Amino acid sequence: MNYKILKERIKKNEGFRNRIYLDQLKFKTIGYGHLVRKSDKFVEGKKYSKNELNIVFEEDFKKAVNSFNKHFKKYSFKKNENEVLIEMIYQLGIEGVLKFKKFISALRKKNVYMAALEMMDSIWYKQTRKRVIILISRLLEVNE
Repeated sequence: MNYKILKERIKKNEGFRNRIYLDQLKFKTIGYGHLVRKSDKFVEGKKYSKNELNIVFEEDFKKAVNSFNKHFKKYSFKKNENEVLIEMIYQLGIEGVLKFKKFISALRKKNVYMAALEMMDSIWYKQTRKRVIILISRLLEVNE
C-alpha cells in the first residue's frame, strides 16, 4: 500500500488549521483533524507551525494503521478497501469504525455495494456527507 498517497488524501479530506477549532461535533481539534485530548499540550488561541502539526498527523496516522492491522489486516481486503478503512479509523477512531458491523460484514462477504449502502445509512454520513461520498467512490473503484 502506498501510504504517501493515502496520507495526502487524508490531509486533503481533513483540511488544516494551525489553531484549535471546534469540529462539527463541537470537539476541540487542531491540525489535520487531530482530536485535542487533555493530555495534549495545545494552548487555545496559539498558532502552531505546520511542522509541529505534521508530527501530530504522522502519530495519528500510525495509530490508525496499527488499529487497522490489529483488526482488519487478517481479512486480506483489496487495497482500496484497506485505504477506506484506514481513513475511517483516522476520522472516527477504531471504536467508531467497529460499530459499523453491517459494513464490515458486507466487506468480508466481498459485497462492496452493500458496504457502501451501510456507509450511507449512518449518522456519520449525515455529519460528513462529502467525505463519505469520496470514500464510497474509493471503495467502489474496481481497478485494484
